[in-house]
Amino acid sequence: MSSVQVQRSRSLGRQVADVLRQRIVRGEILPGSRLVEEAVAEEFAVSRGPVRDAFTQLSFERLVEVRKPAGVFVIGLTLDDVEQLYSLRGALEALALRRAMRVEDEERWRESEGSVEAMLESARRQDAEAFLAADLVFHSRIYDLAEHPRLLGAWEQYKPTFEALLDVTIHQDRDLTDAAEDHARLLQTMRSGDEEAASAALARHLEGSHARMRAAIEAR
Repeated sequence: MSSVQVQRSRSLGRQVADVLRQRIVRGEILPGSRLVEEAVAEEFAVSRGPVRDAFTQLSFERLVEVRKPAGVFVIGLTLDDVEQLYSLRGALEALALRRAMRVEDEERWRESEGSVEAMLESARRQDAEAFLAADLVFHSRIYDLAEHPRLLGAWEQYKPTFEALLDVTIHQDRDLTDAAEDHARLLQTMRSGDEEAASAALARHLEGSHARMRAAIEAR
């Protein structure tokens, strides 16, 4: 097996976790599979320390289970797991959205507007990777604007998992234009000041992503 190239300027454990997480969420590594520390270290051309860090992070995300002394085993994602993740995100982001809508300074909304423009451009080019990055910026900005450090911290803990889920759902879309325009409508509704309408728009937006993820798992 060829080794996976990692960037020495970034946390090695995080990079290993990012790749393993994507493989698990995509179903490329099946539930029940055993992850061998030595083999993973060899594939990524890193020492065992970063691999252990990656296993610890994935264990926190409930994607793997550390069974001493047997080893590390993949749990994977069930439909119930996905429901829990999206219901949690719905609760967190609804609170973040309501707090963010209090921000009246137009300058502080520029990044949100820029991320929507980036999504529209990425959709035009059908560049899924660029779209994913802009999508994450858009939603992360809602938490930033909320000015609630603990709420932001909760999002940051689960953001890598949602990035992996988003990677799956985005690649299901043949045309990303609808998704980009949905974000544009969500931002417009948030800026209108109508909290009830914005909360409903967010709920519909997240349910669409949840539905696509459910379909992906059911298709396996």
